[in-house]
Amino acid sequence: MKSISKIITGLALAGLLGGCSGHKPATTAASTSTIAIAIKRQVQAERKMYDIPPPKQLGQWTVEDILQAYGANVTGKLNYYFTKAKVSYPPREVTFIALKQEKKLELWARDSGEFRFIRDYYILASSGVAGPKLRQGDKQVPEGIYRIEGLNPNSHYHLSMKINYPNEFDFSHAAQEGRADQGSDIFIHGKAASIGCLAMGDEAIEELFVLTAQVGAENVKVVIAPHDPRAYPLKADSEELPEWTPELYSIISREIEALSPVVKSAKTGL
Repeated sequence: MKSISKIITGLALAGLLGGCSGHKPATTAASTSTIAIAIKRQVQAERKMYDIPPPKQLGQWTVEDILQAYGANVTGKLNYYFTKAKVSYPPREVTFIALKQEKKLELWARDSGEFRFIRDYYILASSGVAGPKLRQGDKQVPEGIYRIEGLNPNSHYHLSMKINYPNEFDFSHAAQEGRADQGSDIFIHGKAASIGCLAMGDEAIEELFVLTAQVGAENVKVVIAPHDPRAYPLKADSEELPEWTPELYSIISREIEALSPVVKSAKTGL
C-alpha cells in the first residue's frame, strides 16, 4: 500500500502548491473525493496486476506456471463446492459428464467414498448433433468414455485439455467399417468458439485445468453423452447413426447412472 500513501501525499502537496501559485484551493469535500477516486483506481490496478500472470509469450508457459498463476484462486473457489459436497480437496478421482443437448458439464468427485456431485458449468459452444464422431471434418463432438491425455497451457483458446479421442472403442468400430481418418485433436478449452470441441469460457477452463493438474490427468474420466440419460433414455433414433450406436449408448448410460442412483438427491441434497 506504499503507492496509495504516495498518492495521498502527492495530492496533498499538489493542493498546497496550487494555493501558493494563486489558484483558488479546492474545497475539503472536493479534495477528499479526489483522493478517494485515486485510491480506488490504485487498488483496482494493484488487484488486477496480481490476477494477471507474469508476461510470457505463447509457447513458453508450463503447467506449473498455470498452477502458480491461478492455483490459489481456483482452490479457494472450488473448496466451497467440495466442502458443501463433503468431499476433500483435491479429491482422489474426478469425472466430468458433458451433456451435449443440455450444454452442461457436470463435475463429480470422490475421495475415499462414493462419487458426489460438486457443481456444473455451462458449455458456451460446441458443434454437431446427437451421435458419435466418425471422421475428420464432420464437426461432431465425440460421444463415449474418454480420458485426459494432455494439458496445454499455451492454447490459443486460453487453456485446453486434450481427450483421448479416438479411443479403443472408436478405433475398433472404425476398423470394422474401413474408416481410416476418424479425426483427432478434440479438446475441452476456454473461449466461446469451437468446432468439434467443448468451449467452456476462460474462467471455467481455469478451474477445470487446475483441478485436473492437481488431481492428476490419469485420475480424471470424461463422459460425453448426447443428452442426460437420467432424464430420458439414450436411443439411436436416426437411421443415419451407426448400427453400434445402441451399444455405445448403453455403455454411456451405465457409466453416468452408476455415479448416483438418485441424481436429484445428489445434486440438491434432498
